[in-house]
Amino acid sequence: MEELFRQDSYLKTCTAKVVGADSGGIRLDRTVFYPMGGGQPGDCGCLRLADGTAVEIVDTRKGEAPDEILHIPAEGSALPPVGADVTAELDWARRHRLMRMHTCLHLLCSLIKGDVTGGQISDGKGRLDFNLPPDVTLDKAVLSDGLNALINGDHPVEPRWITDAELAATPELVRTMSVKPPAGQGKVRLLDIAGIDLQPCGGTHVRRTGEIGPVEVTKIESKGKMNKRVNIAFKV
Repeated sequence: MEELFRQDSYLKTCTAKVVGADSGGIRLDRTVFYPMGGGQPGDCGCLRLADGTAVEIVDTRKGEAPDEILHIPAEGSALPPVGADVTAELDWARRHRLMRMHTCLHLLCSLIKGDVTGGQISDGKGRLDFNLPPDVTLDKAVLSDGLNALINGDHPVEPRWITDAELAATPELVRTMSVKPPAGQGKVRLLDIAGIDLQPCGGTHVRRTGEIGPVEVTKIESKGKMNKRVNIAFKV
């Protein structure tokens, strides 16, 4: 499986060949569809066949086999035959909103000095949970101003790779307590927001922070003695 979204998160379509199709989903030899993972939802869209008919894809998930990606068709859809040529087409507007929000959560990480205990990205909103001492207080207005200042700074956002050994030598790069970056493959993908945030991440992101647009911290919740949840959303 060639994961084109890891090479260029701005690819909206690609040609591909069906290598499997059953009740578990449709498997292609290459795809622009991101599978659910790391708090980011799987992509939606369609697979368009040579005769113009389209199979609606309502979700994308990882399969049981390494590098297996399952494109989940809408209920009742006719499955394309194995060997068929298709054009995979993203619901780009939704994916771009997810990219913007995912990148914004990295900015939030840069403003709060605590380990991340959980997180979730949704269409138009997102959240992160932080392990913080009980005496630490967070202010919605201060965080909102800080996020928008970083967004308006239009900082470059770039993926880069380091070896497993380099990551092992710099464990402070890993901010998440519950999810560790995959090891044993020889290299790990980092997301680098120049001078602001650097940590392992396999999700999709925008190229510059200015692309995120205005946001606000909508709610701060206590989820345990040392766990604070910060919710953010795009400003309408």
